[in-house]
Amino acid sequence: MTKARQIIIIGCGASGGTTAQFARKTDRTASITVFESGKYTQYSKCGLPYAIAGTISEFQNLIEFSEDWFKKEHIDIHLETSVEEINFEQRRVIAKKGSERIEKEFDALILATGAKPWMPPIQNIKKNGQLLQGVYVLRTINDGKQILAQIKKGKKATIIGAGLIGLEMADTLNKKGMNVTVIEALPTILANTLDEDMSEPLLLALQEKISVYTNHLAIRAEEQYGIITSLIIKEKTTGEEKKIQTDLLIIAAGTKPETTLAKTIGCIIGKTGGIQVNETSETSVKNVYAVGDCTEYRDYVTNEPLGIGLGSIGVRQGIAAGVNAAGGTYVLPPGVLLTRTSEFFGMEIAAVGPVKQNCLQLPVVSGKYKGSSRPDYFPGGEPIVIKVSAHEKTGCILSAQAVGSNAAQRINTLACAILGRISVEEFRKLETAYAPPIAPTLDTVTLACDVVSLKLARKRR
Repeated sequence: MTKARQIIIIGCGASGGTTAQFARKTDRTASITVFESGKYTQYSKCGLPYAIAGTISEFQNLIEFSEDWFKKEHIDIHLETSVEEINFEQRRVIAKKGSERIEKEFDALILATGAKPWMPPIQNIKKNGQLLQGVYVLRTINDGKQILAQIKKGKKATIIGAGLIGLEMADTLNKKGMNVTVIEALPTILANTLDEDMSEPLLLALQEKISVYTNHLAIRAEEQYGIITSLIIKEKTTGEEKKIQTDLLIIAAGTKPETTLAKTIGCIIGKTGGIQVNETSETSVKNVYAVGDCTEYRDYVTNEPLGIGLGSIGVRQGIAAGVNAAGGTYVLPPGVLLTRTSEFFGMEIAAVGPVKQNCLQLPVVSGKYKGSSRPDYFPGGEPIVIKVSAHEKTGCILSAQAVGSNAAQRINTLACAILGRISVEEFRKLETAYAPPIAPTLDTVTLACDVVSLKLARKRR
């Protein structure tokens, strides 16, 4: 009798949990074991701000696949269990749960070890090795519960980082009645999502509701009895310091891939600090796969290494790793598009492809169009701004950004164009759906491409 394939997955976040599911779909007889250091099975980290806000009524609702679900699928799940060692020569994983030692052999191993919050060098942010009371990161359900317990109407909250998570949390705390201040080290907000000309109007709109300090560093925390009372920030250009009184501080300044175990078995760590993986999600070590926030893959447009931080990409990697580890075949596209979206303070944003700053080595021509979600003559239309960038030589669409009504679905359409290497000349002729109460005759996505096409034509004369 043929011995059942043995698959071990370290980590049960969205990527690791997806890996287990697709390994089981591919091989119904495989022995699949998942080790998870936390107390929960697969849940949505992206939903945490909305559980804090109360839009999602219970943190428990974020759990997408329960422990019982894994057991029903005959997937051996070990929660609150830390993997201490991978003995690759013996193809064995050694884990520990409390005082219990667990050893398992594997044929295929998947690393879904995630990432840790990056902590900026803020003086006095810790006392006796622990973050001051009132200072939090947001990565887990437990983090979310602790933050929720600290929210008090009328009190002051400060957030370090004006990326997607930082602004989603700013919106949440504002809705909860707190006075919110956001500190951003870069000159613009959403620097990894939107170009400055697209984010600047958002910044102006935000400043009507909360305080935002761009180009500022958080340099020192002040406390009383181990509880944070204020944050000292410094303007990077002038060096001027300012004290921000705060009752709650959330650090949302990015993450650092967790690659400790990967290094011990010789996986190549890339330029971004993540584990290098290929189109099958396999690492440089045969039969060892890696998925999610701990990994590095290529950017589809620039071909440069890119740290993976989006759940949608991590889940795709999980599908690939699960299928391939279980003996099937699944190949990812030769790079990621970085299709992303969010909504805060009533403003919807979305983007695909690299921002301008990451395209400096490419000859890029950009065009922008401000339109409406309905024909001008029909009441109720909402504004939408689309920016499209194309390669000057080939005319192929390289990136796009949208702010306004139905931004995500418009960007999804442009993501298809980038993946299919469609030119702006072709895309501008796209036949889009039209009806006065729903959409204009010519959608803003095609009209933005008209602008780029005209610019390209002038350059080629």
